[in-house]
Amino acid sequence: MLQKLKIQIDNHMTLREKIVETVRSAIINGQIPAGTRVAEPDLADRFGISRTPIREAFRQLESEGFITVVPRKGAVVASISAKDISDFYDLKMVLEGYAARCATRTLTEKDLARMESLNRQIEAAAAKKDLRKVLFLHNDFHDVFLTACGNEKLHSIVQNMVMQFQRFRLILAMRGKIEGVIRQHRDIIEAFRKRNPELAESLVIKNAQYGKKILLQELEKE
Repeated sequence: MLQKLKIQIDNHMTLREKIVETVRSAIINGQIPAGTRVAEPDLADRFGISRTPIREAFRQLESEGFITVVPRKGAVVASISAKDISDFYDLKMVLEGYAARCATRTLTEKDLARMESLNRQIEAAAAKKDLRKVLFLHNDFHDVFLTACGNEKLHSIVQNMVMQFQRFRLILAMRGKIEGVIRQHRDIIEAFRKRNPELAESLVIKNAQYGKKILLQELEKE
């Protein structure tokens, strides 16, 4: 797996940041599966660097939940459990529900038009069975009201959570379930148009509960 990795080129990034971005992206995209050992010596040899920036990168990746450093075994890509899914969605529904409630006061017509456009793009991507695009568009849809809520700390927390969890949503594909998400998104947009904070919050929570249910079902099939 590691021989396929290429360090992302960005002159504004430190070596540690480049390693973090490279390994993180490979994990999110499924290039390095859960349970795979990510060895310091292999990365050092591959990129012609010392182990110090790699160890620093591993500490950050572990703090973000992407890897687990096991004594005498090294770094291993973190796996997922039913509890991980439940914990993620329980937090997501609370934070996004609150964001939706706040955003009903601040979303503009331009924001709502963007949400409608994104939902149509999700439908088109689903018709082509492009799950990866569906999931990224789904994140963009939610990001509109997360940004509009005006709470930058909340927005940052949710973004980090979603980034960590994206690889599992890609692996545990929501086969045949996208139609339900699209309908729920339409209802969420309508609640925002009505400037109804209670309804918007409840529908966003319902959307997260639906995602939790589907992923738990897919995990059981693994």
